[in-house]
Amino acid sequence: MGEPQKTIMLTGASRGIGHATVKRFSDAGWRVITCSRGAVPGQCPWHAGDGDQDHIEVDLESPEEIERGAAELMRRLDGRPLHALVNNAGISPKGGNGERLDSVLTPLEVWQLVFQVNVFAPVMLARALIEPLERGNGTVVNVTSIAGSRVHEFAGSAYASSKAALSALTREMASDFGKRGVRVNAIAPGEIMTEILSPGSEEAMLPGIPLGRFGTSEEVAETIFFLCNESAAYINGAELHVNGGQHV
Repeated sequence: MGEPQKTIMLTGASRGIGHATVKRFSDAGWRVITCSRGAVPGQCPWHAGDGDQDHIEVDLESPEEIERGAAELMRRLDGRPLHALVNNAGISPKGGNGERLDSVLTPLEVWQLVFQVNVFAPVMLARALIEPLERGNGTVVNVTSIAGSRVHEFAGSAYASSKAALSALTREMASDFGKRGVRVNAIAPGEIMTEILSPGSEEAMLPGIPLGRFGTSEEVAETIFFLCNESAAYINGAELHVNGGQHV
C-alpha cells in the first residue's frame, strides 16, 4: 500500500499560474480541489479527480460566499486532512482604456474590492480550513507579487498595496498557524508569460530582468509544489522571489 493521496485546494485555477499549478499537482497524484467564481472551465488541463466533484464555485468578493465555500469543502473532505491551500486568485483592475490605476485616481470601492479578494479572502479561507490543514500537517501558499515591494509600471496602486499587505499577512500567519503545525509561505512572481500581461510589457520590463526573459507559469507552479512538499518542511514565513532577479 502506498501513501494516502494528498489533497490541495487552489483558488484562481482558471488560467495561467493556476492552470499550471493544477496540472503539476495532478500529475504528482494529488487530489486537486479548485475554487473559482464560475464552473470548471472547458480548457482545464487536469486529468485526475472527479471533475465537478473537485470544483467549488465561490465568489471571493463575498465574505458570505467564502464561508459557504469553506463549509462545502469541509463537507467534501468529510474529516480527511487537507495538505495544502494555495491562495492564487487575485484581481488587478485597470482604467476604462486599460490604463494603470494610481493612488490618486483609484475609487475607494475599487480599493475595498481588491483588498477583499487579494487579502481578506486568503486569511478567511485559511482560518476556516485550519483544522483539516492541521490534520494534514499542511501548508498555505499565498501568491503575492513583485509589485508588492516596488512601484510597478503596469500594476495599479490598490493591487500593489494589497500584495504588500498579503506579504505581511503571510508572516503573521506563519507565526500563528505554525504553532499548530501548519506552515505558511508566499511566492512573489515577477513578469510571467500569461494572457493577463499588459500590452508593451516585454519591451518595458525585459531590460530590468537579469535573466533576460519572462518566467513561465510552469516555473511558478514548480515553486509552489516545492513549498507544499517535505523538501520544504522547515520553511515557514518565507517569501520566494520568482522573477529572474528582477528584484535585485
